[in-house]
Amino acid sequence: MRSTHRSILLLGMVMSILLTACGGGAADAGQSSDLFIDKGEGVLPEVNPIAATGDVVTAGSSTVFPLAERMAERFQDEGYSGNITIDSIGSGAGFERFCEAGETDVSNASRPIKDSEVESCRSIGREPIQFRVGTDALAVTVSQENDFISNATLEELALIFGPAENWSDVNPSWPAEQILRFIPGTDSGTFDYFVEEIFDKDEEPILSAANTQLSEDDNVLVQGILGSPYAIGFFGYAYYAENSDVLKVLPIEGVTPTRETVDDTSYPLARPLFIYSDAEIMESKPQVAAYINFFLTYVNEEIVDVGYFPAPEADLSAARQAWLDAMGQ
Repeated sequence: MRSTHRSILLLGMVMSILLTACGGGAADAGQSSDLFIDKGEGVLPEVNPIAATGDVVTAGSSTVFPLAERMAERFQDEGYSGNITIDSIGSGAGFERFCEAGETDVSNASRPIKDSEVESCRSIGREPIQFRVGTDALAVTVSQENDFISNATLEELALIFGPAENWSDVNPSWPAEQILRFIPGTDSGTFDYFVEEIFDKDEEPILSAANTQLSEDDNVLVQGILGSPYAIGFFGYAYYAENSDVLKVLPIEGVTPTRETVDDTSYPLARPLFIYSDAEIMESKPQVAAYINFFLTYVNEEIVDVGYFPAPEADLSAARQAWLDAMGQ
């Protein structure tokens, strides 16, 4: 399990010492000329992680966090000598840091950026660029001790996470026991997505439901669900995959989340995953451009093992083209 704060600082001191000994300069003194190796027009250049210096600061979605963590670790393993900070604070809070405070280089998000957030970015001179990096199947889960619910319709989910007090209020064959709800906090893109899909963007039913605990930390939600056979919650699929030995994922409308049902869109709660940055940041901080390039190049080699699903190839290609456009290539 990860800590509540879940911030990772990836240190590459040995590589930094080696670079210094070989004459490598600091990021603000200019990156090494061999940071990017051209592979031809319309193709992402190859990144040389050993040549990347300087730090990368990211924050945002708890859903994207495990994937960003994996990509950052691989970037370091292949020679990157700087620090990457990844704060898991929710998509909305991540956009606040990126678009209002201007504190981060990359914003992780499990939903598209809102028009109001774009305007906030522009007010501080940033133009957010969207990079699609994968697909998540939002997982609705119960404890494996739960022996009465094996599927849920969208209509039932609206009752379970809304006005119903007892399980029997949703289905008379279910126990007359209180529904214990564990859901992401309101800064979470997962919360926003669920409200949009189940409650048509109306937050009132889910926020006024009794016995509801909200948390930006998905591991807190996992532990809550494990605490009772009458508990239920939802979060990104990776957190279910990490705890599949003790949790049960519910098919929605009879469809279980798998790569096949996500790809063919038959699973009703599949959603895209993104990272965002800005062209000026990428140009002034080559290590940020290198990190994003590396992410887009190798994400499909890591994403399934993390617990998510690859983005459609057309969307990943569009993300790579967005990188090229941002870098004037």
